[in-house]
Amino acid sequence: MPEKKIIGNKEVISIIDLDLYDLDAKVDTGADSNALHCDDIFIDSENIVHFKLLDKIHPAYHGKKMAIPLYRMKKVRSSNGKFQKRPSIRVKVDFFGKKYMTVISLTDRSDMKYPMLIGRKFLANKFLVDVSKEYLAKEPLAKKNQNRKKNESVHIIKK
Repeated sequence: MPEKKIIGNKEVISIIDLDLYDLDAKVDTGADSNALHCDDIFIDSENIVHFKLLDKIHPAYHGKKMAIPLYRMKKVRSSNGKFQKRPSIRVKVDFFGKKYMTVISLTDRSDMKYPMLIGRKFLANKFLVDVSKEYLAKEPLAKKNQNRKKNESVHIIKK
């Protein structure tokens, strides 16, 4: 069995399929799944989720309108204890230099300090969390991806 990697309670994650690099994320072992802050979320008649990523206050903000196939609607208990139905998407992420496919629910996290939440389904059997540490990832992915496109106004992912 491979050894589990130790991570901190705050880490950097890159969502490759959304062209979103070096995003600050809160590691939350109390959360079942991942969540990402976005605005103007809607699902069209062909089950494509449309949304805008983040706010201008986040350093990783790129202002793109995104469109990606809906993975599923998920019933989630939010931080205030109430249930919400949220769209979720399946995307490729880079975390600690390794690529993973994962599911992320889309929601308004504007009241939260971190735009991304990493939940225990993603962490299970791969990572151990040391809550006294943060940002243990070595090299930000953005440095490795200097040539990515920044001027696209719409980013469409087809699966």
